[in-house]
Amino acid sequence: VIIKMGFAAYFLIVWDFVKYAKDNGIAVGPGRGSAAGSIVAYTLNITDVDPLRYNLLFERFLNAERVSMPDIDIDFSVKGRERVIRYVSQKYGAGSVAQIITFGRMFPRAATRDAARVLGFDYGAGDRLAKMIPDPIMGRAPSFDECLQPGEELAKAYAEDPEAKRIIDVAKGLEGVVRNASIHAAAVVIADRPLTDIVPLQLAEDRGVVTEDGQRSYRTVTQYSMKPVEELGLLKMDFLGLRNLDVIESALDIIGRSTGERPDMDKLPLDDRRTYEMLARGDSIGVFQFESDGMREALRKVRPTEFEDLAALNALYRPGAMRYIDTYARNKRNPEAVQYLDQRLRPITEDTYSVILYQEQSMRIAKEIAGFSGPQADNLRKAIGKKDRAKMATMRDAFFEGARATGTAENVIQELWSVNEAAADYSFNKSHAACYGLISYRTAWLKANYPSEYMAALISSVMSTKDKVPFFVSKCEEMGIDVLPPDVNHSEHDFVVVDGKIRFGLDAVKNVGAAAVDKVIEAREEGGPFSSIWDFCERVDCRAVNKKAIESLVKCGALDSTGATRTGMLDILPSAQAAGQKTQQDALLGQGSIFDFGDDGGLGGGSAADNPFAAPQHPPVPRIEDDPKERNAMEKETLGLFLSSHPLKEARPALRAKVDCSLSELGEKKDGDWVTVGGMIAECKRIRTKKGDPMMFATLDDLEGQCEILVFNSAYASNEGKLDVDKLVIVRGRVDHKEQGETKLVVQDVEAFEPSAEEIEEAREIAANAPPPPLRRLTLSVPGTVPASFLEDLRELVSHHPGDHELELRVGPRRLLLGEDYRVSPSRFRADLASLPGAPELVS
Repeated sequence: VIIKMGFAAYFLIVWDFVKYAKDNGIAVGPGRGSAAGSIVAYTLNITDVDPLRYNLLFERFLNAERVSMPDIDIDFSVKGRERVIRYVSQKYGAGSVAQIITFGRMFPRAATRDAARVLGFDYGAGDRLAKMIPDPIMGRAPSFDECLQPGEELAKAYAEDPEAKRIIDVAKGLEGVVRNASIHAAAVVIADRPLTDIVPLQLAEDRGVVTEDGQRSYRTVTQYSMKPVEELGLLKMDFLGLRNLDVIESALDIIGRSTGERPDMDKLPLDDRRTYEMLARGDSIGVFQFESDGMREALRKVRPTEFEDLAALNALYRPGAMRYIDTYARNKRNPEAVQYLDQRLRPITEDTYSVILYQEQSMRIAKEIAGFSGPQADNLRKAIGKKDRAKMATMRDAFFEGARATGTAENVIQELWSVNEAAADYSFNKSHAACYGLISYRTAWLKANYPSEYMAALISSVMSTKDKVPFFVSKCEEMGIDVLPPDVNHSEHDFVVVDGKIRFGLDAVKNVGAAAVDKVIEAREEGGPFSSIWDFCERVDCRAVNKKAIESLVKCGALDSTGATRTGMLDILPSAQAAGQKTQQDALLGQGSIFDFGDDGGLGGGSAADNPFAAPQHPPVPRIEDDPKERNAMEKETLGLFLSSHPLKEARPALRAKVDCSLSELGEKKDGDWVTVGGMIAECKRIRTKKGDPMMFATLDDLEGQCEILVFNSAYASNEGKLDVDKLVIVRGRVDHKEQGETKLVVQDVEAFEPSAEEIEEAREIAANAPPPPLRRLTLSVPGTVPASFLEDLRELVSHHPGDHELELRVGPRRLLLGEDYRVSPSRFRADLASLPGAPELVS
């Protein structure tokens, strides 16, 4: 089949560079797309997922009836991807290898703003209309045709406002026009002759890369985009960079240093109980593909117990398939209740609990129920995969006629075709889902079994995006993992693990670059630990580590191990740096040699103190105590977070006395309830609404939970100055449950919260002497007849949401108070309750 398809050279080239990567320690992903369903790719070690074990229908990839040639997309670690591309270029000839250009096109939002600008309207006019255009879904922006359908906000403005009509009419003509060119993120073309014989080339700046000497990096790219390149018959391959592979490799390195053993990801058992329990709780921050709030909610509903569930979740959490998450979860827990529209669907959808989820399933249905040939089914699969609705429409009549010919009921045909249309929004093939599931499992396994090492690797991977570091450090605290401050005597470039604790990496300190850290580590390895700020300034190359960098290191606490206070070190920093520069300049000029007389001072006896030519003794660092607020501010400035102590920790007793609800309890409140909460503003974003009114989104944090607060125009003017990042506030507002599992607070009033030390101490004493609060209770109304497994299912659900609320069952006139094993936290329990068989109702 490979020879018949003319696919041998392609296969061998992929095998060659994948082998090169693995032989040279470059992390390679388990595979992507339909290639992972190829038994040949698996036996050649190109992919890692056994297609026989997971029933991946491997004949789809190597199929002589395919209309279009298959391709093999390979993930590499971001650090190693460039080495693989260089290898390919050297092996097959630099003139025969190039990356592919890609063209950015005008979408409705950008076109609207540009049209308004060129027509002479002010910015607000174009911006107001642009904000009426819905957000993209899974990367697909809505078209003007969709936005101007009856009932859409933009359509109303277009019909009623002549200026809006004029702007939109011009913008419609810009839709789809090429706006800019860039380098495709993955595509590389390889030819058997100089590419200039076939396609025009150009040099393009790679904006993501700067050479070691600070120069811009340029790449050879085709002037034709990917589709014309393929139509010319050129060989296109995707070399993808996946940061999660870097995280996995980094975590394995840290585990190796911490434990002396490095787990083998290729031999990882896929039935680890700890991993599935963690995922079933929705504890998936940092897990590949499973980090979003929506996916975490899906995890809690499905409660995965096996690898196939992870693959299915990767495919389920897509716009077209999301509506089936509840069905999959319900049928997984109660397989006996699964029903099939047509019994011919049982062998096709049994593994996914009757849900039509994968492209391969759509292909089999088309062949077995609609009588499609192999090429026809592949055309349908391609239309679904490429979201080509126009092409799907041309196949509708053939599908209906073929299904009627096999005796399929009309309602079944309608339902099956509606599934195809929904799948066109974003449908996975099963091979792709399995490969993604494998990476998800590996990252989850590392987090569940080596949490400190995995989180250290994860934080190191996001150091270039400083706002992510505070986020993951806070997650470490929630996991009970201590994060130690940076230390010039112990820290490395990246985050490392010491006795189960994570030590901050020096690269994460603002104003301190990798080159400066190199010099700090080099000086430490040559001369041992630094004893003082004077010692540090003398020994570390002042050309690489300037005053701003040293100041940042002091402020974040990286020199605390020298025994001096941060305020004291900052006080003498100018003198220490000047002395250090002079010492290093003298050494370069050779002047330091006249003082090198040995331990006795070199003058025939006596101490160095008696020697007028001895190196000067530095004065001690003044003992100026650090003000806690100043120290917090310095850490926030240099690390982006509070590390020594969080302002809320001290103020928490006084805060609790001011509020009637913690943020973690908001999920228990009813929609529309008025509450008073408090905490620290963690994030803040000001925008203009579609009407041009000011509005603010902010994230409030009280150390027990977080909540997004919304400040609309009516409350914005009176409260704007009180809401800013790191400010402590008391907020009164209305609870808003917009979506299942997501709670927001609409703000009415904000009060600055600045408790004095006396108020904090008084609140702490009151809290210490207060009696324990009574147990709160949730009551479930249960139908008169419930499945025998109901209590077991209920207990499993409670185990994912343990808390301090008693659980009471009301069965008809009887009431049953459950024991301590059934104590629950209602915030997430409420959302998952509908998944229980028998559909109990939470009445209080």
